[in-house]
Parts: sequence; structure tokens; C-alpha cells
Amino acid sequence: MPRIAGVDIPDRKKIYYALQYVHGLGPKFAADICAEAQINPDTKASELTEQDVAQINTIIDSGFLVEGALRRQVQQNIQRLRDIRCYRGDRHRSGLPTKGQRTRCNARTRKGRKKTVAGKKGVKG
Repeated sequence: MPRIAGVDIPDRKKIYYALQYVHGLGPKFAADICAEAQINPDTKASELTEQDVAQINTIIDSGFLVEGALRRQVQQNIQRLRDIRCYRGDRHRSGLPTKGQRTRCNARTRKGRKKTVAGKKGVKG
């Protein structure tokens, strides 16, 4: 199993798709890396030579923010929003959507499972 940017990528997939298993590399960056390293995107990851893997690692290290460094930067950005008490920071703090989505219905991913509230009893009289 080749190890690229500290991540074990799948052997049996094409290198174009295998690169996308690295956090921070999507389809565009995977294509750019293959082009810069002059590797056919249809090549299986197991068919790469050690030199190819080293070249891909060099390209990623020099030009891309991936894995731990990227996760750390995202967390620092969110923490900055919290510290300056802006609207988005308050939404992050309370676990609600930050980009204007409605919460009256939906937003279950951010809000978590439903918390059932006892219904109002019928009024007699």
C-alpha cells in the first residue's frame, strides 16, 4: 500500500481516485498532481514505482496544505470566529448552521437527534 502525505491510499484504485483519499485533495488537485508528476491518471496505485510515490509526495509537500495541517488551520479559523464573538462564531458555538440555512425544519445534522418536547394538554372547561 503506497503511503502518500502520511496516508495509506488504496492499492487497487486508479491514482486519480486514490489521491482523493488524502484530506484536502479533491478531483482538481488530484488531476493537477498527476499532470505535474507526468503520471497517467488511469495508472493503478499499486503499479507506481517508489520514485513516482516520492515525486508525488514532494509535489504535495511543496504546494498543498493537507491532512493535519489543514485540519488545524480550519479549527483555528473557527476558533478565531468564536473569539471575536461574530455571528458565525456564535452559530458555531451553539452548534447551528452558520451559512443562513433554515432551522425550523431540517438542520438535523448540526442540531443532532430530535429532542421530543411534551405536547400541550387539552384545555378542559
